[in-house]
Amino acid sequence: MTMLKSKDGTTLAFDKQGEGPALILVDGAMGTRSSGSKPELAKLLAQHVTVYSYDRRGRGDSGDTKPYAVEREIEDIDVLIDDAGGSAFVYGHSSGGCLALEATVKLGEKVKKLAVYEVPYNDAAEAQKAWSEYIGNLTEALASDRRGDAVALFMAYVGIPADQIAGMRHAPFWGGMEAIAPTLAYDHTAIMGKDGSIPVDRASRVHAPTLVMTGGNGAPFMLETAKTLSKVIPNARLSTLAGQTHDVHPAALAPVLVEFFTA
Repeated sequence: MTMLKSKDGTTLAFDKQGEGPALILVDGAMGTRSSGSKPELAKLLAQHVTVYSYDRRGRGDSGDTKPYAVEREIEDIDVLIDDAGGSAFVYGHSSGGCLALEATVKLGEKVKKLAVYEVPYNDAAEAQKAWSEYIGNLTEALASDRRGDAVALFMAYVGIPADQIAGMRHAPFWGGMEAIAPTLAYDHTAIMGKDGSIPVDRASRVHAPTLVMTGGNGAPFMLETAKTLSKVIPNARLSTLAGQTHDVHPAALAPVLVEFFTA
């Protein structure tokens, strides 16, 4: 693990492995550099590029500085790029893809190529209503420091049954999820916005070569969102990973990323 400071003094923890051009991995909601399949993905990618896998602010071994602003998270990516020599590839999963998109618009030529997988924007009216309700309930839970309820709200929103959530509350990992619950507001309220709609205007200002990915077995709206982004981003192409869901398997994802970034 390596530490560096962002522009506002926040400490960022990251792992660096591999050789060649730098690739920064940006997690989605509730993800850390050591959670889920992230370590496996980083290991596979490190055979071809230099991988920067970091804990976003408020998560894992990284610090957090209030008040939160999306601009501060973009600065975090910026200092990682500087550490890598001034330019890098960026890959973002889920809402991490939303942040990666925003960073690419802001940082311009410092991001050489951008790849995103299933950014969860949704333009459907019913989905936007549900999103607004979720954001309201999430804001209330976090304001009352009911972190467990905030995590449960997120899990329910993404479709996990209530009985499973109830069981998870007693699992050893639940405390770790509560610890980073405030970052749900970072991804959802701040980065994705009140209605969760596709930011077509901002996406049109992404000029880096971009790979927009979705899973063949994912939610139908994810494909529609990916199609829209691939059309409005000037230099983008769409790729559907057969058999994959939102929880994409590293063995399916890594070769696609390597081909795109090293071409």
